[in-house]
Amino acid sequence: MIPQPTTTDLRHPTRPPRAQWADAAKGVCIILVVGWHVVVKDYLRIDWHVGAPVPGLWGTLGEQFLPLRMPLFFTISGVFAANAVQRPWRTVARSRIAGFFYLYAVWLLIHSTVLALVPDFPTDRATSALGLLAQLTVTPSNLWYLYALALYFTLAKAARRLPRVLVVVPAALLSAVAAAGLLATPGNRAGLYQNLVFFLAGLYLRPHIERWAATASRRRLMLTSGAYALALAAMAAAGAQRWFGVWPVVSVVAVAFGITAAARLTRSPTLSDRLTTLGRTTLPVYVIHMPVLAVLDRLVLDPVSGLDPFAQSLVVLGYPVLLTALVIGLSLAIHRGLLAVHARWLFALPGARRAAVGA
Repeated sequence: MIPQPTTTDLRHPTRPPRAQWADAAKGVCIILVVGWHVVVKDYLRIDWHVGAPVPGLWGTLGEQFLPLRMPLFFTISGVFAANAVQRPWRTVARSRIAGFFYLYAVWLLIHSTVLALVPDFPTDRATSALGLLAQLTVTPSNLWYLYALALYFTLAKAARRLPRVLVVVPAALLSAVAAAGLLATPGNRAGLYQNLVFFLAGLYLRPHIERWAATASRRRLMLTSGAYALALAAMAAAGAQRWFGVWPVVSVVAVAFGITAAARLTRSPTLSDRLTTLGRTTLPVYVIHMPVLAVLDRLVLDPVSGLDPFAQSLVVLGYPVLLTALVIGLSLAIHRGLLAVHARWLFALPGARRAAVGA
């Protein structure tokens, strides 16, 4: 399926159209990110007394996507970064490196302020000036994806003329070492260390990844989904999550499946169009959803915990789905409201061309 040009593509006829499969995959990834936060930061903290292990099943299901959501997100980020890295240092430094770090710093301050109002909400937050400085510099907060993109762009641009093997192999080793717990990873450093190799893979292997997506078949979808399920089952059965090299390998299988599934999904326009639209607006959802979830958790945790068993049984199964949809919807609504009052500076470095969160 050949992606149709977007409005942006028509305004800039020399710019190649964005890959629809990549935006659809980003849409799925942001749903998985929000959904996982809903499960571990709210749903599993509710005092469920329904007599069935439904909450545990949601937690287990969410864990199965951990090797997929951020590795796939960063692979796509690398694919979108391939052209940007070739631009002059001055352009890359302002539009990408400074742009992403600016967004990280601005929203870190916003998160720190809002989360101070809900101290019982279980997420990383700075509680002192030194803590804020640490999150701003060496131990990124739950906004670490933006911090990582600023760092990854810097490394990719600096290493652009080096042989690729000298860049990818150390990144792969770093990922394996961090995943095996052989390196201290306070805060969100684990994600920072583990996902550089996937960003570089998207950057360096863009033609191969695009060919893989363009030739995705139903047979390949069955094979990659089966391989992913088998890899997850084998890792769980052997307790190998912390074995050296296992997690990155499982993540590679997951990314191969994710790209194939996203490419096949674009054959169904009704669903893929919605995911593509969401995938092109992941930035506001990513930066806004945690404060929104924290406030909603404050409002619903005790009331839902206090429901009688029958009432809880009516909501226990669909609760994570409904709350995930509500958090995403509210995040997008807040984004529209902020744009309406001309607060675009919250979503892009003033004076710089806007860089998409997946770019």
